[in-house]
Amino acid sequence: MFIELENIHKHFGRVHANAGISLTVPEGRIMGLLGENGAGKTTLAKILSGYQTHDAGTIYLDGKQASFRSPAEAIRAGIGMLHQDPLDVPALSVLENFELGGLQSGLRKSRASAARLQELCKRFGFSLDADAAVSSLTIGERQQLEIVRLLDQGVQVLILDEPTTGISSPQKVLLFRTLHRLASEGISIIFVSHKLDEVEQLCSSVTVLRRGQVAGSLESPFSPADLVLLMFGKALDITERPDVPLGDSLVELRDGTIRTYRLTMDHLTLELRAGEVVGLAGLEGSGQQLLMRACAGIQPLAGGTLAIAGQDMTRKNYREFARLGVRFVPAARLEEGLISGMSIREHYALIDPNQGNVIAWGNAQTQAAEKISEYNIVGSPDSLVQALSGGNQQRLLLAMLPEKLALLILEHPTRGLDIGSSRWIWEHLLERRLQGTAILFTSTDLDELVKYSDRVIVFSGGMMSAPTPASQVTSESLGYMIGGNLR
Repeated sequence: MFIELENIHKHFGRVHANAGISLTVPEGRIMGLLGENGAGKTTLAKILSGYQTHDAGTIYLDGKQASFRSPAEAIRAGIGMLHQDPLDVPALSVLENFELGGLQSGLRKSRASAARLQELCKRFGFSLDADAAVSSLTIGERQQLEIVRLLDQGVQVLILDEPTTGISSPQKVLLFRTLHRLASEGISIIFVSHKLDEVEQLCSSVTVLRRGQVAGSLESPFSPADLVLLMFGKALDITERPDVPLGDSLVELRDGTIRTYRLTMDHLTLELRAGEVVGLAGLEGSGQQLLMRACAGIQPLAGGTLAIAGQDMTRKNYREFARLGVRFVPAARLEEGLISGMSIREHYALIDPNQGNVIAWGNAQTQAAEKISEYNIVGSPDSLVQALSGGNQQRLLLAMLPEKLALLILEHPTRGLDIGSSRWIWEHLLERRLQGTAILFTSTDLDELVKYSDRVIVFSGGMMSAPTPASQVTSESLGYMIGGNLR
């Protein structure tokens, strides 16, 4: 299927997300759609897949004009989208999810569906148990399920939005092999990403968006430097991590125990000093998130002691941790960090420390406008937070933090962010480090852990390695440890 987009426009309030985009998607090839956060990539992908309607412009499929009012209409036309967070139903089984949205949903026999599922999985080397609950699958396995579900419905164009976020290296290799095979079979692939190395490795062509417009298109081969120049209009400086003399002991966890219905962690010990950056590595669910939440006062300890700045905080709640200058920035920006449906201005009204019985809307408006300018957030005080890009949501979360902090804990601070936004985030975090703030963070980007950490701790199945100076590890050695070789 040959796709042509002509002069596509889309507004979200004052934000012109797509400002006259025209491009073509060749049949049977993998086309990269690249751009910094807020460039309009996901908006364009959602328009093409029926999740959003465009304000102006025309879509042509094989030369015929088309428009979609829903994802179902787009799928019937042969276009399906794999979202960064798969749109499945965790409470249902793999087979039940496979059947969702099928053109013959009410008439299908489960046996026939199971046979088709098995055939598709065998074809691409996927290992999916038809009877397993989707809630038990990894992100990579949920992606595999969504791919075979869309293929079963006959899509000829597959759009993938940041598909490598949160998946393991073997799953990424399998995903890329699958995409190459689909392209060889005539399926058109649109690979939406901000990761330059992946676009260079996978795509035969790339279109780069900047501020809602097409900045340029390139045919392979192209270099990361070429892509950066199109994305930002300039080369980017490398962020260096300056050496900082560490301060006194700030966090002291002794013989800690954490118990949840999924995982038990025993004999946990951690010491973190003022101005120190400690990175946590491991597969999702290995225990690093539990440790971070315990240090933030969110996850209670079942045993052991925890002190912050010399004060026993073992059985204290998050508010009491916050009074000591501890803050937690979650990975789930809209689910835990921000309030969907509320504007930036309303968020500043909520966090006003001088809030009384009457909301000071004027002060909230001023604060929001100042922070939008200071943190380079693309939006206005009236912008709803769910309409912001992932990078701008992360900037807002950091902008809402107090000026002085003792301990800043972050889950995946740059997940889903482009190279420019990631660099900006770390410049901001390293400035806080210079002020004596200790930083505890987790990331699936092993290079990020090595580059910015003073020490690295690896988690595997609830086990925790001894802290290792970042200067003594590599991304390869961390990957080996994540596999269970913690010594």
